[in-house]
Amino acid sequence: MSALLRLVLPKGSLEDATLELFAAADLSVVRGSSIDYRATIDDPRVDEVRILRPQEIPLYVAEGLFDLGITGRDWIEETGAEVVSLGELAYSKSTANPIRLVLAVARDSQIMSVSDLPAGARVSTEYPELTRRWLEKHGVQAEVSLSYGATEAKVPEIADAVVEITETGRALSAAGLRIVDTVLVSRTELVANPLAAADPAKRHAMGQLHTLLLGALEARGKVLLKLNVARSKLQEVVEVLPSMKSPTVSELSGDAGYALETVVEKSKVNVLIPALKDRGATDIVELEISKIVH
Repeated sequence: MSALLRLVLPKGSLEDATLELFAAADLSVVRGSSIDYRATIDDPRVDEVRILRPQEIPLYVAEGLFDLGITGRDWIEETGAEVVSLGELAYSKSTANPIRLVLAVARDSQIMSVSDLPAGARVSTEYPELTRRWLEKHGVQAEVSLSYGATEAKVPEIADAVVEITETGRALSAAGLRIVDTVLVSRTELVANPLAAADPAKRHAMGQLHTLLLGALEARGKVLLKLNVARSKLQEVVEVLPSMKSPTVSELSGDAGYALETVVEKSKVNVLIPALKDRGATDIVELEISKIVH
């Protein structure tokens, strides 16, 4: 197979989480140093890898500089880039949760929702285009200014409100701000150039990479349990054994009972294994899983 895809990955807050995901998907990204913008992936489908700011990625993919990229829905909406979304990837910089783009004001402000913003209100944000469209949709005429960082520090002297991203809201609260509205819920997405996505060979390669990434994400927080159980105890054990669909049950030779396999949440194993043993399960083995592909 000849290399087909030019790939761009996000630098900055998503960088470490993205590289960890690609490594788990057996698509390890190799570069000369942690500040190198060029990289390689030892995979026959990948021709070129760059690591650039997520703000730039939608436009670069839309323009055809890259066939495939990873960025957030927030930057797709901010840039208005025409890209094909191949689907969401359930990860962010520190959790599997999406980020929120929110409107926040000083904790003691009388503003309780976007409709309470007065005409001419000063709003600071790293997302000026998205913010302007959202405010106009709600009938608010505000002065929207581009923030180059430390946005939460600009209330109240420089701005009356900010539109900022958050995962938990803790940083905004620590800065003395209160969230009053959600502008957008943003997840990480795998996006493609429209022409590249229309090419059958490239689209097939994109789908294969997407499968590996989704498989690695699906496996997170899950383990494989293998155990044996006597014939007389099978039903009792199966009743407490969770599974993705139903456990795999194989008959042991010599009428010795059954071997069972199932995928379970790692967080439940501490309760589940003793419960299985109490019901007669033996030879219980817990194994890590690298991928689950449906």
